[in-house]
Amino acid sequence: DGKNAHLRFLDSRKHKVKMGHTSLEKIIALQKKTPHIRNLCILAHVDHGKTTLADCLVASNGIISSRLAGKVSGPTENYQLLYDNKIIKHIIDIIHQFAEMYSQKMGIRSSVLLKTLWGDFYLNAKAKKIMKGAQSKGKKPLFVQLVLDNIWSMYDAVVTRRDKEKVEKMVTSLGLKVMSRDLRHSDPKVLLSAICSQWLPVSQAVLSMVCEKLPSPAEISAERVEKLMSVGARRFDSLPEQTQELKKAFLDCSADETAPVIVFVSKMFAVDSKALPQNKQRPLTQEEIAQRREQARQRHAERQAANQSAESPGSADTGGASTTVAPASGAVTDALCAQTEALSVKTAVEEDNKEHFVAFARVYSGVLRKGQKVFVLGPKYDPSLALRALPEGCSAADVLPSVPHMACCTVDSLYLLMGRELEELDEVPTGNVLGIGGMEEFILKSATISTSPSCPPFTPLNFEATPIVRVAVEPKHPSEMPKLVRGMRLLNQADPCAEVLIQETGEHVLVTAGEVHLQRCLDDLRERFAKIEISASKPIIPFRETVIRPPKVDMVNEDMGKQQKVAVIHQVKEEQTKYPEGVQVDSTGLVTLTTPNKMATVGVRAIPLPEEVTRLLEDNVELIRTMEQFSLFAWEDKTLDINQKILENIQEFKVKLESNLQGRKWRGAVERIWAFGPRRCGPNILLNSVEGYRRPSVWQCLEREKETEKAEIRDFDNSIASGFQLATLSGPMCEEPLMGVCFSVETWDMKLSAPLAQQDSIDEDSQTAEPNIDNQNESSDTHETNASSASSNRSRSGAEATGSSVDCYGPFSGQLIAAMKEACRYAFQAKPQRLMAAMYTCEIMATAEVLGRVYAVLSKREGRVLQEEMKEGTDMFIIKAVLPVAESFGFADEIRKRTSGLASPQLVFSHWEVISSDPFWVPTTEEEYLHFGEKADSSNQALKYMNAVRRRKGLYVEEKIVEHAEKQRTLSKNK
Repeated sequence: DGKNAHLRFLDSRKHKVKMGHTSLEKIIALQKKTPHIRNLCILAHVDHGKTTLADCLVASNGIISSRLAGKVSGPTENYQLLYDNKIIKHIIDIIHQFAEMYSQKMGIRSSVLLKTLWGDFYLNAKAKKIMKGAQSKGKKPLFVQLVLDNIWSMYDAVVTRRDKEKVEKMVTSLGLKVMSRDLRHSDPKVLLSAICSQWLPVSQAVLSMVCEKLPSPAEISAERVEKLMSVGARRFDSLPEQTQELKKAFLDCSADETAPVIVFVSKMFAVDSKALPQNKQRPLTQEEIAQRREQARQRHAERQAANQSAESPGSADTGGASTTVAPASGAVTDALCAQTEALSVKTAVEEDNKEHFVAFARVYSGVLRKGQKVFVLGPKYDPSLALRALPEGCSAADVLPSVPHMACCTVDSLYLLMGRELEELDEVPTGNVLGIGGMEEFILKSATISTSPSCPPFTPLNFEATPIVRVAVEPKHPSEMPKLVRGMRLLNQADPCAEVLIQETGEHVLVTAGEVHLQRCLDDLRERFAKIEISASKPIIPFRETVIRPPKVDMVNEDMGKQQKVAVIHQVKEEQTKYPEGVQVDSTGLVTLTTPNKMATVGVRAIPLPEEVTRLLEDNVELIRTMEQFSLFAWEDKTLDINQKILENIQEFKVKLESNLQGRKWRGAVERIWAFGPRRCGPNILLNSVEGYRRPSVWQCLEREKETEKAEIRDFDNSIASGFQLATLSGPMCEEPLMGVCFSVETWDMKLSAPLAQQDSIDEDSQTAEPNIDNQNESSDTHETNASSASSNRSRSGAEATGSSVDCYGPFSGQLIAAMKEACRYAFQAKPQRLMAAMYTCEIMATAEVLGRVYAVLSKREGRVLQEEMKEGTDMFIIKAVLPVAESFGFADEIRKRTSGLASPQLVFSHWEVISSDPFWVPTTEEEYLHFGEKADSSNQALKYMNAVRRRKGLYVEEKIVEHAEKQRTLSKNK
């Protein structure tokens, strides 16, 4: 409530009225005034004051004590401000406060001060005029003179010098009242906080600026509405007509009964059962208090009577016997009651500790009511498909056919978010932020809620921090595995930037954005969601494998001489003898491999892709998926509707690809692309260079309107593609995915008998089992893999199903897949191999005196400085660098320790970068032997990374544990 907040600010300064909690009825009334609502979000890096600022705003409304500001943790950083028209005048007065104060003191008009307070202006003391050109004349800017100097003077007197007399003078001149206990406090920051909270209250300044500068929900622009309604590459004008009509509902922001309800859920957050309003203890009425008092009296009287009867001795033997047996039976009964009570208490405690999810949402149109039937639309929901499947004018209360990514549910409960507290509501009108209970079964991370099935899903939230760091998690006690599974499911729902995977090995993997995020997720898992002791592996760092053009300089940066070239040729000849039977590698890198049954031969060459092409493929994954889906539909003689905007984007993608693939070896390469991989959408290319084989283009979605000559697909075409997918999913260096590699199929000869080929072309529906493809460093998205598997199955021989042509080497399609995979791996090894490391962009703010220490930490961790610039008007330097993710663990702590907290880094995943050193390199020239020694393994960072990954995956590592071991000898014996 902005009105009460503002009035309380003024009253707290004058000390006339205590701040009080705003009543729920008042807030409900203010929620209906849409033009007076301001929605804001506080964004900042870790430990940069988000919680402190949020708590100051909450404390200004009396929700928490002002002394607890910055010390209360909770979901308080998403805010909604509501205010009344009467405070506009007061807000303007607050904004002009500094200008008016100095206007009266200096005799300068406040309008002039408002224009010149911020800028290149200074005060000429002699002429008592404000002049321009402070920087050129070496003068202090007006803002420094009138504002900052006073703040620094206050800080110096309170914190640095602790000058009590000067502090008392300042407090008196400002008209502030500071409590004596604050003046006597041993920590000077307590006194500084007490003075500044009255002199320059941050909540007052934020409220003023928010009310004046931020638009209300009713002022949403048409451009923003169209952007919200257009998911992915879809344009607004390509949406169905009924969907486009909802734009008016957004712009009207109406709370009428006829307005459709449109709500966006941005995230799910977990709360304890005790925090829910329905589980809170309500105050007892006078009648209930009297009733409980009477019950307590009765129980006390019954206990006294029982004690008296137990103490009186029995006169007869029978009575005596009964008195001895009665206590025993009573003890058994008491024990049973105690056990029952303990079980019930344990159940109640478990129920109280259970986590519930509340959806954090905002209403964009209509009024959301408790008990209302609504549609829950997932991020992949397509309104055009739903409108074709559903009857016209249907509602969520009707019995409807199943539609992908759409569910119907009843709104269970609505909450007003009051800092950490939740207050139950019956309805929430448009423009407001709210919490919705009971949605955990229908919403994973984000969704759109509406009463209209024509409503599109909102554009999903994009996170700058890409999940890149992963750990394998397991419970310390195996019996607690179900609790871990449930806890990881809850964590996945609560954290929009975390991912949870289950590998084919059975490992539960947690993927996070960085070291700090990882630690936070593990703590949440232990303390909130699983509530068990867990063990986490060392962080699993992903790498990529690639090939490069032959280097022109050696490891000591000298041109490759004749001696080294001869050594390399000898090395290639030695490796040639290691290849198994049926594999031939020529001097140009062409690998020819024959299947075990000698019925097919493939020739493959590996070519490094230009960096621009690799980046282009990474940035257009969704377009490649769309193209692959269209090709799959065309294979099944179906049609897939693609809107014009996406077709234009695909055409633009193709043009960019052609412009980046220039030169003789890339002539016509774009038209000859066979597939992308891995998972049919990755940053690697399979190229069709087989002479005389013209297969359907991957660009056939662009050619459907043209009358093109019908291309034919050879038998077992998909076996070649499947072999390529497997090869790019795990490379030969350390079984990591490939990146930036083009495999060109130059020969493909088959010696199939005529009956076998004929039978293969007739029967395309035979099904053969294919191994499931997964990778420890990729998300378990197997949709594309399954699609490729299905396509491959359709092209296999019917003769294989009947067993007529199966030889001792297994089905022919399987042999061809394996042969293609091995040919790609050998072709990859025939080129200079390199590892690619995941890189963080690192931004560091530091003072001049610690720059050297910052550079030392960066160089120690293989970092590279890109840019260094001084922040204008300060003595701070901003350093931009890149740092390998593998070297980032403990980086922030080390840099803070080395610089005594004067430098703080911020890490964000940026890109993949080739590690320049060759992991298989051995010295060959005299200079290299002198520089690196005979082994040359001490400084080979790529080899260390590769061996670490191979060791983690249980692969063979070529290394010696002990070399040249000798017994230790001393020069003299101990006497």
